[in-house]
Amino acid sequence: MDGNGRWAQRRSLPRTAGHQAAEATAIDTIEAARSAGVEWLSLYAFSTENWNRPGAEVDYLMRLVRQVVRKHAPLLLARGIRCRFLGVADPRIPRELARDFDDLATLTSGNRGMTLTVAFDHGGRRDIVEAARSLIRSGTPAEEVTERLFAEHLPFPDTPDVDLVIRTSGEQRISNFMLWKVAYAEWVFPEVLWPDFRAADFLDCLHAYRRRDRRFGGLPHQENGDQR
Repeated sequence: MDGNGRWAQRRSLPRTAGHQAAEATAIDTIEAARSAGVEWLSLYAFSTENWNRPGAEVDYLMRLVRQVVRKHAPLLLARGIRCRFLGVADPRIPRELARDFDDLATLTSGNRGMTLTVAFDHGGRRDIVEAARSLIRSGTPAEEVTERLFAEHLPFPDTPDVDLVIRTSGEQRISNFMLWKVAYAEWVFPEVLWPDFRAADFLDCLHAYRRRDRRFGGLPHQENGDQR
């Protein structure tokens, strides 16, 4: 969810104003995804690298996220959305915020609609390292390690591979996001900054995805047909 700072800068506002404006976009996107029949939605809210930002901005983000979680918990529950939080391992995360994450996950655990994963204090490399450590601790012989077994040691192993990644603001990089899960994801890079991103933009990205021919390393369907 990229572009909050630039959105604020263009309006001669503090960066915090961009983060605050992002709240409406997040809710709008969640509603649009649910209405479109998306079963799994992940929002990249805070990366392991974001700790390198100025302390005042990080503190503001922690307070803002706590407000957002508490404010919208009833809506998420009513919409049948199951909420999970990927990461949340750094001791610098305020205990109150970590508790709110746990409370929301517990509150919505019985929901069977869309699963919303909020990646907060998330790093794809860290997930892979933790999976390797888990395999080592389990005593699994090296020759028995397969991709499928490795994936079972990642956080939330029931999460399917990512089909589509949308990165707003036109930036074109992975930024350490779900590195294992995005191996065959399709990517869309809308120029719109995240605070201006709305349901119509999300649906445009879905339409772009549906027009693509996903080959997974194979040949186009027509060429496969020609060879049979």
